[in-house]
Amino acid sequence: MIATELVQQAWSASAHAASGVLAHVIAGEADPKGIDTSGIVTFFASKVAPILLAVLGVIFIGRASKGEVSKVLTSSAIAIVGLAFIAGAATLFFVGDYLIKLIFE
Repeated sequence: MIATELVQQAWSASAHAASGVLAHVIAGEADPKGIDTSGIVTFFASKVAPILLAVLGVIFIGRASKGEVSKVLTSSAIAIVGLAFIAGAATLFFVGDYLIKLIFE
């Protein structure tokens, strides 16, 4: 007797919760315009990138102190070229966005 009452109470509670969730899903929110990633980009630009650059600097200083100046110069040049590619990609992203807005709006 107690078990059947317990099952009935659990069933009614789960049905009530499911109907609330279903009503929320059906009502929904307005269609999202896009994904806001500005917080993620800001985090990487302010926290992760300086740490990586500091690690590279420590590695370069360690190599230079051992007398491997040519390897340090080569690695530095590769790092600078990599940063130039990243900056170029960011620039092309904004140029592409501008062209799309210009053409389709």
